[in-house]
Amino acid sequence: MISKGMCGVHKVASVLVWIGALNWGLVGFFDWNLVHSLLGGVSATLESVVYMLVGLSAIAMLFCSNCKMCKR
Repeated sequence: MISKGMCGVHKVASVLVWIGALNWGLVGFFDWNLVHSLLGGVSATLESVVYMLVGLSAIAMLFCSNCKMCKR
C-alpha cells in the first residue's frame, strides 16, 4: 500500500507489486495473463521487462523500512 511517507522509488515499486499480484491472481483463478494480453502481441521482450520490473520492485519493497528517503 502507498503511504505518504514513501519515497518516489517505493511508490512506483508499490504500484508495480500490486500490478504483479493482480496479474498472478488472474492467472491463478481464471488462467488469464493480463500482462501478456496487453503486451504479448507487441513484444515478448517488453513483456519480459515488465516481469523483471515487478520482481525488482518486490525486492525494493523488502527494504522499504530501512529507506532514509522514505522517512523524510
